[in-house]
Amino acid sequence: MRLDDRFEDLVGSLAGFYRTWFVALGLDLGLLAALREAGTGGVSVGDLANRTNLAPGMVARWAWGAAAHELVVLADDRVALPEDVAAILLDPDRPEHLGGQFQFAATGSLDFGELPAVFRDGSPAATRPDRYRVAIERLTVQDIAVFFQEVLPAIPQLVADLVPGSRILDVHCGGGRWLIALARRFPGTILDGVEFEPDSVARARSAVDAAGLGDRIRVEPGDVTSLGHPGEFTLAYFQYALHQLADPVAALRSGIATLRPGGWLVALDWYLPTDPDELVTRHSELLAGMELDELVSGTSLVTRSEALGWFEGAGVATPQLIDLPSGATAIVARG
Repeated sequence: MRLDDRFEDLVGSLAGFYRTWFVALGLDLGLLAALREAGTGGVSVGDLANRTNLAPGMVARWAWGAAAHELVVLADDRVALPEDVAAILLDPDRPEHLGGQFQFAATGSLDFGELPAVFRDGSPAATRPDRYRVAIERLTVQDIAVFFQEVLPAIPQLVADLVPGSRILDVHCGGGRWLIALARRFPGTILDGVEFEPDSVARARSAVDAAGLGDRIRVEPGDVTSLGHPGEFTLAYFQYALHQLADPVAALRSGIATLRPGGWLVALDWYLPTDPDELVTRHSELLAGMELDELVSGTSLVTRSEALGWFEGAGVATPQLIDLPSGATAIVARG
């Protein structure tokens, strides 16, 4: 590659870091939502400041930067949000949704000062702040959309099996967003979430109560390698979870044991590429950034082969592997 071309490539990557912050600010402060509500004609900078209760001078700086990064259109002091940008950043029910990814990337990068020490001695950061887990929950909104729009259509029999009265288990359920979404999609089902981080348990319970679903969803602290409830669940679900667990084989073995005959275990995750042709892609760039964050926490993404090895170790030799359009992968086993 010519020096000038390589320079343009690397400058684009550097600019992308700052673009992340303009997106995250636009989401966190309600600027992007206000622009979408205003319609394609946009609003003046002053009106945008009034709609978001922000300082006009700061909104003007944000609008200029967002326009420089081609997130908004700025002309004659009027700001407008293109609909394609709005759809990707503001619509959480789309598999293409990236709003949570931008918010998580901005939040996670605050802890990247720990990385040099992690690389020097291999020791993860001692703790992660609560804001980190809040950001993770924003990120998982995209995974929920992938589950509904890509995983379920690929497994129509699972949809048919989730009849009223069925029991569903979310292992390492985080803030409970998937549980709430599934309870709404499948009325009459009974759902349990198991989570080992106390702050996440508290947030999940609060979210369930706010959704008015406390009669159908129970969230409990617990050991994900010793779930109990043998033969009770129609579906046991791991979302972006197995690679974060100290003993994924034991967690899978415990999850399989919770299934009734013919029940389903589904693990949705994003896996590292193994084919050199997959390495230099936009998707791999995102995975590489996610991997840096995992290293701060003392975890790591894995390849599909490594994940399938966990299933084999748990006594599931031939699970179904489904590569999805979004780039995620579902691994499916039956009870």
